[in-house]
Amino acid sequence: MKFPIAGAALTALVALSAAPALAQNPEGRFQVKGFLTGVLPDGEITGVRTDAIGLPSGSQVSASDSYVPTVAVEYFVTPSFSVETICCVTPHDVEGEGALAGATLIEDAIILPATVTAKYHFILDGGFKPYVGGGVTHFFIFDEEVGSDAASLGATDVDLSDEFGFVVQAGFDVSINDRGLSFSVDAKRYFVDTTATFRAGSATALQTEHALDPWVISAGLSYRF
Repeated sequence: MKFPIAGAALTALVALSAAPALAQNPEGRFQVKGFLTGVLPDGEITGVRTDAIGLPSGSQVSASDSYVPTVAVEYFVTPSFSVETICCVTPHDVEGEGALAGATLIEDAIILPATVTAKYHFILDGGFKPYVGGGVTHFFIFDEEVGSDAASLGATDVDLSDEFGFVVQAGFDVSINDRGLSFSVDAKRYFVDTTATFRAGSATALQTEHALDPWVISAGLSYRF
């Protein structure tokens, strides 16, 4: 269902660009972007709080990449300064590396990255409009399930903590026409940690700290009005 939604969003942006002239304003206050986005997290273990199972030396993990449709909504306070938020959810698995290579540890964790950034847009001649920005985020993580290999070791439940973090971004918009339609590319780097807690019944069997720190790369169409 996600990719048809992305297609519908992009179709809507194209349709809006063909609206009557009174509704067209390439320098308007609002901008909506429909993206195809790659979310490329790290996930490595940065600390161990509880280890009742005896992790082997050299144990490490990584989180899987995810490719999803996203939508960004932006408000221009001035021609050079804007505030933006995004909407998306991304699914990820966690697998073992090093001494845990190939082990399936966590499946189907869904991340909702509630994010607000402030952006500075450089005023240049022509239709090329680069920007830089930064802001804050809160990762809501839900629906995570114990992976098959973790379950075989006795884990019955797993939880990834919700956490606050920071984000920096850069990108550009390139005007396609004078009706507010542009091609947009955006790159964000998040700095967010999480704590993974594996339980065996009511007991905590393993608790580890992780750096998620994903790169989030997006490309698509935008419409300003």
